[in-house]
Amino acid sequence: MKLYIKNMVCIRCKMVVKEELTKLGLHYTSVELGEAEVLEKISTEQHDQIRAALLKSGLELMDDKKSVLIQKIKNVIIELVHYSEEPLAINFSEFLSQKLNHDYTYLANLFSEVQGTTIEQFLIAHKIERVKELLVYDELNLTEIAYKMHYSSVAHLSAQFKKVTGLTPSHFKQLKNKRRSMLDDL
Repeated sequence: MKLYIKNMVCIRCKMVVKEELTKLGLHYTSVELGEAEVLEKISTEQHDQIRAALLKSGLELMDDKKSVLIQKIKNVIIELVHYSEEPLAINFSEFLSQKLNHDYTYLANLFSEVQGTTIEQFLIAHKIERVKELLVYDELNLTEIAYKMHYSSVAHLSAQFKKVTGLTPSHFKQLKNKRRSMLDDL
């Protein structure tokens, strides 16, 4: 039986789900971002126990098909931006359609209607968060970050970063360094 889980966006979330399923005596064949495959048929009582256990960790069991689909869209984006190094061979809308077996227009309209933002804006927000993370790590320069995040140029990355955050990547990095030096002065 497949369970769909909202807010499951990281490796730690997968560990929590595995732990909770094990505590309830359930056997899983796989636990991925947003879903878990359980061997047993789950009773209503077990379903309620799983729901309660997951809620304690900020996770939510989903039953509604539209919510499940929206969570799948989010998980594909999160996986792509935060955990994948490979550039897409096809454009993102085609990739998402193929991955979820739905027409992109349907996915985009559903996502916008329920989330109040577009898939593209959600994707950009995650890319910029990942860029911030990479800037804070200070292991790559801006050119390397632009390449790693599959931007066409540093200028494109910088423009998008400024549009989303109100700061240039360089200014963002300076603020981080200033904040760190001020803490060092204490």
